[in-house]
Amino acid sequence: MGAIPTQRETISRAPDTPAHEGCEGPGPYTVVRTTLPGGPLAPGAARRFVHAALAAWTEAAEPGTFTERLVEDALVVVSELVTNAVVHAGTDIDVACRLHEAEDEPPSLLVEVSDHHPSRAVRDDAAERTYGIPEYGRGLRLVATLCAAWGITYRTATKTVWAQLPLDGAPAAPDGIEVYADGDALEGGLSAAEVLGPELTGFAEPGRGVPERDWRGRGALAFLAEASDLLAGQLDEDLVAALTGQLLVPRLADWCAVWLEDEATGWHGPETAVATGPRLARVWHVSENRIEELRRVLEKEPPRLPESVRSRAVPVPWPGEALGPRGATGAALAYRLIAGGRPLGTLVIGRTGLLRFPDEVTGLVEDLSRRVALAIGAARQYARQATISRVLQRGLLPGAVAEIPGVSSALVYEPCDKGGPSGDFYDLFPAGHGRWCFALGDVQGKGPEAAVVIGLARPWLRLLAREGYAVPDVLDRLNQLLLDDATEAADAAARALVAAGAPVPVADGGPHARFLSLLYGELAPFDGGVRCTLASAGHPLPLLLGPDGDVRVVAQPQTLLGVVEDVTYACDTFELYPGDTLLCVTDGVTERRSGSRQFDDGDGLAAALAGCAGLSAQLVAERIRTLVHEFGGKPPEDDLALLVLRAE
Repeated sequence: MGAIPTQRETISRAPDTPAHEGCEGPGPYTVVRTTLPGGPLAPGAARRFVHAALAAWTEAAEPGTFTERLVEDALVVVSELVTNAVVHAGTDIDVACRLHEAEDEPPSLLVEVSDHHPSRAVRDDAAERTYGIPEYGRGLRLVATLCAAWGITYRTATKTVWAQLPLDGAPAAPDGIEVYADGDALEGGLSAAEVLGPELTGFAEPGRGVPERDWRGRGALAFLAEASDLLAGQLDEDLVAALTGQLLVPRLADWCAVWLEDEATGWHGPETAVATGPRLARVWHVSENRIEELRRVLEKEPPRLPESVRSRAVPVPWPGEALGPRGATGAALAYRLIAGGRPLGTLVIGRTGLLRFPDEVTGLVEDLSRRVALAIGAARQYARQATISRVLQRGLLPGAVAEIPGVSSALVYEPCDKGGPSGDFYDLFPAGHGRWCFALGDVQGKGPEAAVVIGLARPWLRLLAREGYAVPDVLDRLNQLLLDDATEAADAAARALVAAGAPVPVADGGPHARFLSLLYGELAPFDGGVRCTLASAGHPLPLLLGPDGDVRVVAQPQTLLGVVEDVTYACDTFELYPGDTLLCVTDGVTERRSGSRQFDDGDGLAAALAGCAGLSAQLVAERIRTLVHEFGGKPPEDDLALLVLRAE
């Protein structure tokens, strides 16, 4: 994820401002805000955002103002508030940190998380839920225990959950008895962190796994924070399953297994079970020599949990035959993995020698299972998008480039793959009557919109060329085609708005055009050389390299396609003789950046090409590609395409 956009400001609260806007009484607040997409990556991004804000404030504050404990509490609070918003709403999420520093009031930190779906009613936690209703976690109990105050504020189309943390080192709540929402009480003046990180008495055995003292205090919170960070960045569901096993074993269990449902034929209960069943994606055991036998036994009988279970822990049979004499008895629990209202799989954990798991462990693993389900859902969404992008990309590009008599060719094509199909495309095809045509184009934007334009342009280029249209005529007609298509799309959108009773927006520049830069040319071999006719429509101009190392531009700049009505395009014609090399590139080459400089500044591309005299087409392409990559310290951030044609 890139840098998180933030807004920083200082405000003063009016006396009648709601309490979540600050502490009691008016006073100045330093505010940092950001907006995050409401997906499974949001909690991790929110933690990074808050951590950066607190780090900046710590540098400017008095020593001891921002203690390590305060920072940890703030990260846990924002993580749980954002997770709560993701589970409940799934919309974009606004995160704000407010630093209150009024002279007559104790200093404090406010964390606010807003979503844009406030109308969903709170349901009884014991009520049966369908797949269409999201799972409600227990994260707000953590917030209630860590914070001096917290609450929920509803506004039109926005719900904000806020939490206040003191900066003076005072405990979040008074010593004595602390009560959770379900009525359970804890004695002894424990700190909030100690309440949330219960001691696993009698669970861990000395010399095996993690000693119980390591789970006292803040261990449970640290575990969930670590798990969230590890799982959030994974885009492969099998890797998520593997990480889940490593997180749980041996910390909380002797072994665990993760089953994944097939997305197309997922299991929905015993009555509708499909023949294939769930896939056992991962088995992990503290003793590696037990893994394969445990896998063999577990594969015989995948867990079948009723739909009403949701993500709660359910006892399942103990696979004693796979664990040897020392593992003859134990406790095993299964958790359903559900995200976005869809069952994704099942998590099973087991511990030898227990009659039942402690309640603290079952609750902790339940919280972890929600994070695992979100990570699996994100990985599957990414996989779907990647598959769609690959299929679209294959359909938008030629299966092979044509071979031209007397001409060798080389192509470099490196799409950046940011959110869908590339905006760059190429083609090299026979047009009949001893002619071959080539094209190198770049659509404004990427993804589906770019795919639409490429899907229009490339077939029409081939059709018009094979119908015998000259280079300028092809560009004239393609320009009009793009303008007509944009006009029709705008008219259809306006009709839809009128039918819905909504006002039609007035665009200052007329219908939204789909811009396309294109270098299009025609090659006609003759005895001793190749005649080339080409035109550039808003595209980087092609360069011709002679055998002696001389480089010159061989086209005139003209208007982008899809911008201006009734424009007339012109072409340039020249001849390629043996040893001449034509280089065509997209702006991913010319505009490659290194700080404030671009690769083509000071005719940088021409200088690079001049050093390629005498090289084959393939070597020229590879040399230019290497120079472009080496120009910047980071990988290219734009699609990169170049075509080399060399007369032999």
